Amino acid sequence: MDTFGLIFSPAMTLTANILDLFDQRIYYGSIHIENGRIAQIERMGNERPGAPYVLPGFVDAHVHIESSLLTPAQFARLAVVHGTVATVSDPHEIGNVLGVPGVDYMIEDGNRVPFKFCFGAPSCVPATPFETAGATISVRDVRDLLGRRDIGYLAEMMNFPGVLNEDPDVMAKIALAKAYNKPIDGHAPGLRGDDAQRYIDAGMETDHECFTYEEALDKVQRGMNILIREGSAARNFEALHPLLTYYSDRVMFCSDDKHPDTLAEGHIDQLVVRALHKGHNVWNVLRAACLNPVMHYRLPVGLLREGDSADFIIINDMDRFRVMHTVINGQVVAENGKTLIPNLRSDHPNSFHCSSKQPSDFVVRAEPCDTIRVIEALDGQLITNELHLEPTIRNGQFVADPTRDLLKLVVVNRYQDVPPAVAFIKNFGLKHGALASSVGHDSHNITAVGCDDDSICRAVNLVIEAKGGLSAVTSEQSRR
Repeated sequence: MDTFGLIFSPAMTLTANILDLFDQRIYYGSIHIENGRIAQIERMGNERPGAPYVLPGFVDAHVHIESSLLTPAQFARLAVVHGTVATVSDPHEIGNVLGVPGVDYMIEDGNRVPFKFCFGAPSCVPATPFETAGATISVRDVRDLLGRRDIGYLAEMMNFPGVLNEDPDVMAKIALAKAYNKPIDGHAPGLRGDDAQRYIDAGMETDHECFTYEEALDKVQRGMNILIREGSAARNFEALHPLLTYYSDRVMFCSDDKHPDTLAEGHIDQLVVRALHKGHNVWNVLRAACLNPVMHYRLPVGLLREGDSADFIIINDMDRFRVMHTVINGQVVAENGKTLIPNLRSDHPNSFHCSSKQPSDFVVRAEPCDTIRVIEALDGQLITNELHLEPTIRNGQFVADPTRDLLKLVVVNRYQDVPPAVAFIKNFGLKHGALASSVGHDSHNITAVGCDDDSICRAVNLVIEAKGGLSAVTSEQSRR
């Protein structure tokens, strides 16, 4: 087999420039592969300009596959095109809808394709007592999950107040992860100082929620691994990339939540290119993209060493980093921008039990007051602010006012028929109509934002009729 004619067989040899992430050097050599593993690596001289380069594949160090609106098998088909060979995947979202059977579904579906998913045991299902989820994953469930070989870690401990206050269930889950010697993911946006230290001392090893450099620096200096997140909604690369200069041994890349349109455009490969264009050392960047996740989570992913599984990518040059081939267990899974993973169809488990709504369900009766509480959305962030603004009142009701970018926000329980929760939001920018979605972290009830009650109702009912999904309606459609 030559460099450009990759043909999967029990034994093959690849000759190219090889990137050694451990010795941090590039040399020209050949890789001998037998039965999906690297049998031998021969060093044949110095780097040869013009020859392709071989390096370990990229790893997304924290992602919720469910956010891509794809099954694991379909997610893999897109990810390998961009050189991703593995993900550290938290099935927290489907866990909140279906419980442990949802976790089982993700694992079973992922096992159908040549891709390396590392699934965790969700630690916070339900995520909050303030919203109704579809299931509970108890301490006993977590124990059973962590005892399995196909569960690699305790997924993000979102309940950092529970850690700081030593909630018995929270501490029991952490203790189980320690007993099974499995990594523990953190999640503590804004936590700093002594409280951050207490959180880390309790066993949390990573955080993907830092949104300022100062917060990330505080945590990394206290011994925590920082995941630089660049997803479809939350984007922290610009703020956090300076960590690569001084703390490359404690940094990883992740997407957290990646929508299908942005996944089709790129994945971890985009962060690699951006970091290189920022002037970062290539070895620091690849350490975050390839090496650190494999070592921290003890992933069964090869790193171009003799005896490793044959997991690697071939790129055209060291400037553009365009992925030409992706190889997993010696099998070519992507070639020149096209996936070679079969297009497999999957089952679609669900839990949806609410009935259609009426516009009157979203009415807010006006009460004597000077201001109302309003959520302020922050572009590119998951956090929000609280505002106190003068309400717009019509016919004795607090109403949305698009002229002020003051919209109505509702949450409809998908699991049972109860009155919707209604609030107001600013900085969303919608001018007319409404949007609704049952993809709503963390309990995945129906969330809608709209400019009038009729539009909101129509958007919500479209999601109910489909038993899940996303909808958009115009004000004109709502009046028909």
